[in-house]
Amino acid sequence: MGGVVRMLTVSFLLAFALPTLPAETPEEAAFRTDVAPLIATYCVKCHGADKPKAGLNLVKDADAASALRSRKAWGLVREAIETGTMPPDGKPKPPQAQADKAVAWLEAQLSKVDCKLQTDPGRVTLRRLNRAEYRNTVRDLVGVDYQPTEDFPSDDVGYGFDNIGDVLTLPPLLMERYLAAAEDISAKAIADDNPPRPMVKHITLDEKSGGAEYSKRFGRILASEGQVQVGFPFPLDGEYTIHLRAFGQQAGPEPVKMAIKLDDKVLKAFDVKSVESNVGSFDARVRVSKGTHLVSAAFLNDFYNAGEADPKRRDRNLVVLSMEVIGPLPVDGGKLPESHRKIVFKKPKGYGDTETWRAILHRLASRAYRRPATAEDVTRLLRLVELAKQDGERWEVGLRLAIQGILVSPHFLFRVELDRSSPGASQRIDDYELASRLSYFLWSSMPDDELFEAARTGGLRSPGTLEAQVARMLKNPRSRALTRNFAGQWLQIRKLRDVTPDKDLFPKFDPPLRDAMRRETELYFEEIVREDRSILDFLDSDFTYVNDRLAKHYGIAGGSGKDFRRVTLTDGRRGGLLTQASILTVTSNPTRTSPVKRGKWVLEQLLGTPPPPPPPNVPELQESKEALSGTLRQRMEQHRSNPSCASCHAKMDPLGFGLENFDAIGAWREKDGANAIDTSGVLPGGQTFDGPKGLRTILMGKRTEFTKCLTSKLLTYAIGRGLEDSDQCVVDRISESVAASGYRFSRLVIEIVMCDPFQKRRGKGGEPS
Repeated sequence: MGGVVRMLTVSFLLAFALPTLPAETPEEAAFRTDVAPLIATYCVKCHGADKPKAGLNLVKDADAASALRSRKAWGLVREAIETGTMPPDGKPKPPQAQADKAVAWLEAQLSKVDCKLQTDPGRVTLRRLNRAEYRNTVRDLVGVDYQPTEDFPSDDVGYGFDNIGDVLTLPPLLMERYLAAAEDISAKAIADDNPPRPMVKHITLDEKSGGAEYSKRFGRILASEGQVQVGFPFPLDGEYTIHLRAFGQQAGPEPVKMAIKLDDKVLKAFDVKSVESNVGSFDARVRVSKGTHLVSAAFLNDFYNAGEADPKRRDRNLVVLSMEVIGPLPVDGGKLPESHRKIVFKKPKGYGDTETWRAILHRLASRAYRRPATAEDVTRLLRLVELAKQDGERWEVGLRLAIQGILVSPHFLFRVELDRSSPGASQRIDDYELASRLSYFLWSSMPDDELFEAARTGGLRSPGTLEAQVARMLKNPRSRALTRNFAGQWLQIRKLRDVTPDKDLFPKFDPPLRDAMRRETELYFEEIVREDRSILDFLDSDFTYVNDRLAKHYGIAGGSGKDFRRVTLTDGRRGGLLTQASILTVTSNPTRTSPVKRGKWVLEQLLGTPPPPPPPNVPELQESKEALSGTLRQRMEQHRSNPSCASCHAKMDPLGFGLENFDAIGAWREKDGANAIDTSGVLPGGQTFDGPKGLRTILMGKRTEFTKCLTSKLLTYAIGRGLEDSDQCVVDRISESVAASGYRFSRLVIEIVMCDPFQKRRGKGGEPS
């Protein structure tokens, strides 16, 4: 075997003999003397030309120029040498001085070459609004809170986020859902302030209607507490009156009590003092959306006295003779829904009022398309209004058709950015496109009036304006979308809703605790955004948020009911994101903790150094009764004895073992069953720590890696595409600026908003210029 290594070494040295010619640069000479011998001696046995492990072939890169063309692969080589994970344990390792020289060359030259390249801002694929953006945009455009979660197919995820242009396709099923949603939204947004004469629809109460005893003489008799309910198809959105005729068979000290309900929600309650000889009428008025809803009459106070001599005074019952629905009712102009008044800022005088129609549609389309609507845009929408006129419909129907046309337009459903320069050339996006990038980044929604105005006047990029807008937007309640959509995916707490810990092993886990876990992390993230705290608080801090349920779970004294309060942490057990129950739970298995998942989470989400996928056919950790005799740590150490697994587990497992004081739902423990827990860890490179507090100290020492990781995550989310080699220089520059500002969150956001990948795009076609 030594002969093979010697032959490869000779081949490498022969390959590097050419750079002794006058054309050899200092960088090439350093590669030949400081990097190539190490690679030839310690790496090519596994990463040679014949079936290279992990697909990494280092033989083909026989000179500095070739190596630098494979910057991503050589970046992994640098990391492996620096951390000591390669060569793996049990294999000869290079002397530390030789390793340091190789790392220094790779670190300097890879970074230097990357940043010498002419800036390429990248190109974002035409982006469809995802479900969260669609809901928020509809809300801010027309004032209707439409929830597409159940109807729309889920959005695909790329690079960790569901707002990535490359994966946001438009399948036929989704287009069908958009069409149905547009009809529903337009009906909710625009009321008919002068509808046709209200209809009166009698609901038949026969033996087929459920909920009570049927009587041909009376209709429905409720002899005990309960309700008679019927599904009624409301033909239009609008206000309706539900009318009942009923009486009580009175008994006891109080009259019969009844409630009229819609979809099990009480609209109005009554004392029914009427009797059979004098039937009463009862009305409840309610605004209803189009579709079938349950109309109910509920009996609320049953009474029976077996000792009463008079049978007529022994039993209290409710008798419902008839139910009617009247509507839709005329709406007083002052009671028109806000959505209607928001859109119809000036009421047209019928179809012939073209000037008003154009004003309404131009304003609405400009906001929906997130740029000034053209005359052609408005004319196209007017044709839809004309269709309603030809069918003899009222003008409100024409406006609804126009709104439907807007909501299914590609200019609404997609965030359109136009190419304005030669193919492949870098170009600056216009102010309207920049306003949209900014608002969807921080609010997951369309720009508001202030952003639109700044774009219209061309002042959005003026000195200080963009930073002021960022500060304003981060303080706006809409920035909670950054918590739900960025933090929820970065920290993976969205997965919490699908986590199901074993009920027998963790009986304390229930929906209120699940909700409290999620809310703690959300409030924690929101404080760092709102108070512009240091991003290093994500790694360690002395505060968090708890309600009574979570405080009990954590062993924190002092209840606060369901409301959350900010608490100071004093025992050193918890601090930062990593020790919050939400994250500890989503990185566990249903029956036990998972040091592998927890360690992998730290590497991926906090340090930006994800391990490679596991090799195929690796057996699962044994969970049989016999296999559970030792501690989880002992079983895992046996499990990772496979040499192909050991190098990655050496990076992940110590991080996870440092969190073993927390069980699978994030509660503190001193033992794992009957076994004492060993939370000590040794990282590649020799760093040691013990327990969660020691792990947090280690992470705080890796603040540079964390800052770059968070910058990469947030930049990916902000621009809607995966990062490329040329983006690494941007990440490095942003990270340096954030560190210089005291790691303030706002500085991170501002630097992202000011960078070329956010403010520019590469034209279609050709290579980056």
